[in-house]
Amino acid sequence: MNAELQPKKGRKYDQVIEGARAVFMREGFEGASVDEIARDAGVSKATLYSYFPDKQRLFLEVLKQGCTAQSEVEVLFEQPGLSVEEKLVVICKTLLTFFVSDFGQNMFRVCVAEAKRFPELGETFYDSGPKHWGEKIAGFLRSEQALAVLDIDDPLLAADQLAQLCRTDLMLKVMFGIESDPSEEELDRIVNEAVRTFLARYKRV
Repeated sequence: MNAELQPKKGRKYDQVIEGARAVFMREGFEGASVDEIARDAGVSKATLYSYFPDKQRLFLEVLKQGCTAQSEVEVLFEQPGLSVEEKLVVICKTLLTFFVSDFGQNMFRVCVAEAKRFPELGETFYDSGPKHWGEKIAGFLRSEQALAVLDIDDPLLAADQLAQLCRTDLMLKVMFGIESDPSEEELDRIVNEAVRTFLARYKRV
């Protein structure tokens, strides 16, 4: 987002973000109204507009914050006490959990639906989500610890392959409402198979 479009912060800023997140998750981008967002946030429309000039800017900030929050797991896979395989498990579990979460699913649907009219929505989702994580995972795959175990010539491609292994058919089942609440056992099974397949391709012999 351009520097001049960054929202100013204030004491009710978090209220506005939380209220907007709830409405966007419930109504989608097109169905969400500024009046409804203001009511859920417990602020006036004037207060809302003092932070964000329009609904699109507010949605972009909700989207950016939601995707960036996933990066907290970086602290986990950067811990020196974990093996490469354990770190790959942490990465895959985080990715898969996000893919099937209400937030991840709703943001994906909204951005796909609105990307043609508002290209910046899709760009922000990609930059804050897939691109951000791809770069972080690639950075880990370039680390001395990973290079001692893995033989990878193209870390960005390998990072994308790892993410694709995590998606499987489950992401589509959740998106289409075929499966709404996958169990931890199912998530762990997919994660373990993704890591096993990745290591079969890239582990040094």
